[in-house]
Amino acid sequence: MSEQTPEARLEQLGITLPAASPPAARYANYVIAGGLLFLSGKGPSSRPKGKLGKEFTTEEGYRFARQTGLEVLAVLQDALGSLSRIKRVVKVQGFVNADPAFEEPHKVLDGFSELMHEVFGEKGNHARSVLGASTLRDGLPIVVDSIYELED
Repeated sequence: MSEQTPEARLEQLGITLPAASPPAARYANYVIAGGLLFLSGKGPSSRPKGKLGKEFTTEEGYRFARQTGLEVLAVLQDALGSLSRIKRVVKVQGFVNADPAFEEPHKVLDGFSELMHEVFGEKGNHARSVLGASTLRDGLPIVVDSIYELED
């Protein structure tokens, strides 16, 4: 039996991807080199402003991270034509705009990580880092950059 495609998983989850967002400044949305796709930092499409632990709860941050994952998937789809070209999610790095007392940035980034697993199955398991930040561009609560291995 063949494995279900990422697009089929999205459909099964009832998810329609947004249009791929352009870069926020003068840089590339992604770069492909050595069989890897390096995706520039993306944030939630709703463009919320604020800090986790101050304006937003961990649960709201989780939803923002998941929404950021949808932004990332849209850019990947646009870049590659099909999410099936992703061989593996390699590395995810999340930056969480957080109050200094906020101790749950890892739980916020789970929203992104869990979406990658839902869409890519075991290929969605990845190495990851999460950092609390004193500020992020445009006041976003989270920005995620990521690296993907491509099928030959």
